[in-house]
Amino acid sequence: MTALSEHTVPENPGWLHRCEAWLDSKGKGAWIAAMVLGFIFFWPIGLAFLAYMIWSKRMFSKSCSHRKSWQSHMSAMKPSGNSAFDAYKADTLARLEREQQEFESFLRRLREAKDKAEFDQFMDERARDNQNEAESGNPA
Repeated sequence: MTALSEHTVPENPGWLHRCEAWLDSKGKGAWIAAMVLGFIFFWPIGLAFLAYMIWSKRMFSKSCSHRKSWQSHMSAMKPSGNSAFDAYKADTLARLEREQQEFESFLRRLREAKDKAEFDQFMDERARDNQNEAESGNPA
């Protein structure tokens, strides 16, 4: 690792360093929210946040926590090196995909049955109304 890519943490971090780490863990939105709140409560604080975000390249970079969390989700797709676990994972993923497809087809059939029931009810009411009009002698 290079010194540029590694962010060293002091042995006993101060409150500023802890605040910075907390905002980094929440992502760029937390930095922007802190800056906006700084402008609302006392404009020099908001200006200080803006200057720090530009100086530290937090404003225009895609770093913070989003890239790290995306990489952690993508690591689940990589083989682990344990063939038994990889086979189990592949079988489980295939089973989950099959169950999802079965559930989606069940929901589709359920929607179709509901639509058919509503349509049949509408047609029955319409036929009943037509029959009542015919019996009363008022043709439409």
